Amino acid sequence: MRNDHQKIFLEGPIGKALIRLAIPIILGNILQAGYQLTDAFWVGRLGAAAVAAVSVSFPLTFLVIALGSGLAMAGATLSAQYMGAGRQDMVNHVAAQTMMMVTLTSIVLGATGYLLSPYLLKLLGVAPDVYDGALGFMRISFIGIIFVFIYAMFQALMRGIGKTKIPLLIVLGTVFLNFLLDPLFIFGIGPLPPQGVRGAAFATLITQALAALIGMIIFLRGRHGIHLSPKSFRPDLKYIKYAFFLGFPGSVELSTRGLGLMVMSFLVASFGTLTIAAYGVGSNILQVVTIPAMGLSMAVSTLVGQNMGAGNIKRAARVTVLGALCGFVLLTLVGIIAYIFAPAFVAFFVPHVPEVITQGAQFIRIMCLAWGGIGVQLCIVSAFRASGNMLVAMVIALVSQWMIQFPMAYVLSKHTPLESAGLWWSFPVTNVIVSLVSIGWFARGDWKKTRLTQEAQQIAKVTEETEDGIR
Repeated sequence: MRNDHQKIFLEGPIGKALIRLAIPIILGNILQAGYQLTDAFWVGRLGAAAVAAVSVSFPLTFLVIALGSGLAMAGATLSAQYMGAGRQDMVNHVAAQTMMMVTLTSIVLGATGYLLSPYLLKLLGVAPDVYDGALGFMRISFIGIIFVFIYAMFQALMRGIGKTKIPLLIVLGTVFLNFLLDPLFIFGIGPLPPQGVRGAAFATLITQALAALIGMIIFLRGRHGIHLSPKSFRPDLKYIKYAFFLGFPGSVELSTRGLGLMVMSFLVASFGTLTIAAYGVGSNILQVVTIPAMGLSMAVSTLVGQNMGAGNIKRAARVTVLGALCGFVLLTLVGIIAYIFAPAFVAFFVPHVPEVITQGAQFIRIMCLAWGGIGVQLCIVSAFRASGNMLVAMVIALVSQWMIQFPMAYVLSKHTPLESAGLWWSFPVTNVIVSLVSIGWFARGDWKKTRLTQEAQQIAKVTEETEDGIR
C-alpha cells in the first residue's frame, strides 16, 4: 500500500513531483558550496600562501571522494527502485549494506590519502612556503573523509526515497556552524591556539562529523523512510559484490571529471596569469550556474528510479524528457542573462584588473549560450544512472572529456590563431555534441530494458507475456 508521498512520485503530475524534489536539493547544493566559500573567506585573511595551500589540496581530496562516490550512486539507485516496488525491507537492507560498504571504503581511501599526502604534494611541485599548510590541511581533510562519505551516503539514500528536506536542514545548520568555528580555529581564541590553514580543516571536520552522526541517528530511529537496526549490518557478500560492480562505473565517471579539472588547469596555466584568472572566475560562475541543473537532474534520478522499480517505464521516460526540457530552458535563459552582464559578473570577483575582466567576459560569452546543453545532458545521464545504466553514463563522461573537449582545447589553443579563446570554444562545442549524443542514446530506448530488482524483472516478464498474448 503506497502512502500519499509515494503516490505523488508514481502517479501524480510529473512537474509537481520534480519541483517538490528539486527545490530542497538545489538549496542544499547551494549551502554545500558554502563549506568551500566559508573556508575561502576566512583563509583569505591569512594571505596568498594559505589560499594556495587550500587550492592545491582540494582537487586531490575531491579525486579520492569521487573514487568512492559510485557506491553512493548504486545505493541511491537501488533504494529508489525498491521504494518504487514497495519493498521497504529491501530499502532498509540496501541502506545498511551500502552504508557499511561506504564506511569501510572511506577508511581505506582516507588512510591511503593521509599516508601519501607528502608525496602527492612533492609530485605537484608545491612551493616551500605553501607546503606545510597544504600538508596539514590535506591530512586533516583525509581524516574527515569517513564523515564525508557517511553523510553523502545518507543524503543519497534519502534522495533515493524522495526525502529531500531533512538533508537540507542538516546542511543549513552545519554550514552556519562551520562559519562560526572557522575563525575560532584559524585565528585562535583564549586557550585555543591559532591553527592557521589547518584550523579551517578542523572546523570542517567537526561539522562533517556532526552531520554524519545526525544522519546515522535518523536512520537508527527509523522515522523518515529508512530504518536501520544493528542486525542490518551483517555483511551480505552477494549484495556487496552486486552494488560494487553496479557503482564502479560511477566512480570512474566522477574520477574522470575530477582529473579533467586538473588537466584543463595545466593547459590553461600555459597561457599565463591573466588567462588563469579569467578561467578561475569563469569556472566559478559555471559551477554556480550548474547548481540548479544538478538539483533538477537529481530530482529526475529519484523519479526515474522509483518509476522503474514500479514498472512505470513510460512514465520514467516522460520524467526524463520533461526534466531535460526544463533544464534546457532554464540554463538557456541564465545563459542569455550571463551574456548581457558578463563583464559585471567578472568584475564582481576581480574588480580592478581590466585585462582579466575583458578575457573573463569573453570566456563567459563564448560558452554561456550553449549552457542549455548542460541541462539536457545532466538530466538524461541521471536517468541512465537511475535505470541502472551507469556504464553508459561513464562512457559519455569519458568521451566528452578525453575524446572531445581536451583534444579540441589543445588543438584550438595551440595550433590556431584563436590561442586562449580556443580553450573557451571547447566548452560550448563539447556541450552541444554531448547533449546530442545523450539525446540519441536516450531515444534508442535500450536503457528501458535494464532491470535491477526482482520485482522489476517480474513486472517486465508479465508485460511481455501480456503483449505476446495480445499479438
